[in-house]
Amino acid sequence: MKNILIINAHHASSFSPGKLNGTLVECAHKQLSEKGYQTQVVKVDDGWDAEQEVEKHQWADVIIVQSPVNWMGVPWPFKKYMDEVYTVGMMGQLCNGDGRSHEAPKKNYGGGGTLSGKRYMLSLTFNAPEEAFNDPDEYLFQGKSVDDLWFPMHMNFRFFGMEGLPTFSCHDVMKNPEVESDLERYARHLAAHL
Repeated sequence: MKNILIINAHHASSFSPGKLNGTLVECAHKQLSEKGYQTQVVKVDDGWDAEQEVEKHQWADVIIVQSPVNWMGVPWPFKKYMDEVYTVGMMGQLCNGDGRSHEAPKKNYGGGGTLSGKRYMLSLTFNAPEEAFNDPDEYLFQGKSVDDLWFPMHMNFRFFGMEGLPTFSCHDVMKNPEVESDLERYARHLAAHL
């Protein structure tokens, strides 16, 4: 039996009400529950209690972060969630400090995580088309991948000792959405990796 924590990081606005991210959360919750996994869903826009969120991170075998890409990163309320929850978790629940010791103060930075054996997965929605990535001739990303762009988020989970599952991403969601196809791909992605 696996415990899955799904975090909906979307921040609603008149410009972006969050239907796609909400639908992807529902898809994951339904599919994983039907497989017999225990799931909990956190909607960041609804607020949180930092200590309870730390407990959910400890409970989970897998954490799925469902997030739109806002200005190449997470929406600001999710950054606040991370700052508050992960700071509380620094007291031994998610990590034992930063991994360094008095004997070797310059070594092993980030190696203090207490969640080894647990995994995480990023599921992202982009306005950018898929073709904007991995192509050195494309202006903005200069040949970089989605995971290159989200390297800092990967490092946050690595700081806790977690291992990543392959990232899932939807592209061109505002100008050329293909929601039905994205949902089918997501169902296959979940089936393959969880």
